[in-house]
Amino acid sequence: MTDRAEALLDRHLLKGSRRPLAVAVSGGGDSVALALIAEGWARRSRRDLLLLTLDHGLNPDSAAWTGRCEALAQRLGRPFRALAWTGPKPASGLPAAARAARHRLLAEAAREAGARVILMGHTADDVAEAQVMRAAGATTPEPRVWAPSPAWPEGRGVFVLRPLLDVRRAELRDWLSARGETWIEDPANADPRFARARARRALPADTPLERQEPAPAAIPFEERLGVLDVARAAFRASPAGLAERWLAMACVCAGGGSRRPPGVRAARLSAALRGDGPVLATLAGGRIEADTTAIRIFREAGEAARGGLAALSLPRSQAVVWDGRFELLAPRPGLEVRRLAGLASRLPDAERRRLQAVPAAARGALPTILDGERVSCPLLSDTPAVQVRGLVADRLRAAAGLVTREPD
Repeated sequence: MTDRAEALLDRHLLKGSRRPLAVAVSGGGDSVALALIAEGWARRSRRDLLLLTLDHGLNPDSAAWTGRCEALAQRLGRPFRALAWTGPKPASGLPAAARAARHRLLAEAAREAGARVILMGHTADDVAEAQVMRAAGATTPEPRVWAPSPAWPEGRGVFVLRPLLDVRRAELRDWLSARGETWIEDPANADPRFARARARRALPADTPLERQEPAPAAIPFEERLGVLDVARAAFRASPAGLAERWLAMACVCAGGGSRRPPGVRAARLSAALRGDGPVLATLAGGRIEADTTAIRIFREAGEAARGGLAALSLPRSQAVVWDGRFELLAPRPGLEVRRLAGLASRLPDAERRRLQAVPAAARGALPTILDGERVSCPLLSDTPAVQVRGLVADRLRAAAGLVTREPD
């Protein structure tokens, strides 16, 4: 069992890196086993390890559980950080909201510590339970061994590694018991009010479990100024399911959002793009324009109501993500970013000339810096007022499964 897990750690992680490796620990059997396996691998691989625990605030014993996790970290001689999901909790959809908060807070903590990978203790049973839940109509995602953090933009550049997805939950507990270890049993895992608990109860212990990692969606593309460009012939030549998955991810990334579009809409649009006629459509905040040779996907500038395109005052020397697509770093206070729509005539002449190379419908969503009366688009300027880093292409490569190893 440990050999299988450590083989995955070897495959996806860098040995000897100076970056710490984050481990999400809840105190349950799965995460305790993961922490012990990760400790052994990190010691042999000369890696720092950081244990993170999140208190969801949903159980009166949660503070005690956090204490047990901290004690485990102390026993391993590794640093520990306790996180908390505070504020009001939703009356419905609590598991999904808790999952989103967990990924967001873990990603933020990992980024602050300099970690690029978070280890999570999902098992083969979690995969099977997710399959049962989806068959019943839920939208629960199936855990993958290696994937970018689903939190956006908090999880930008952060990956999640689940090295125990081929291991049964009972196998982990037998391994822990043989080592004299103890763990917490969260009563929510047996509460029939929650779909996860019902799915767990519906699976006999001897159910054969199957898992299939999705193939990389390797459709070649180019990106410039947040605009994705793919040859229509390459899109047609891709298997239908892969092309549909790539299209959904591309629209989310180019649109700067975080929610995948409904499968029916993505399938319908993908089928149209696999044809020969011109296509003009919107999906998940992205605008799709296709002629006979090329498909271009970019932010729908007219969808300002979603909020990402709202004006934003930039703090000094603190990276800020604007509209989910660009990371901006201002050298001084007093600068503001807003969409270009309505401001193009105030750009310097050189920037206006370069703007002509951008698809007309994409221009209004470009980030524009206001410095008093001065207006400039940093993506078009030779001397930008702020540092700007595009996130669209890197995000799409990660989501498509093209990044398979911890970034250095």
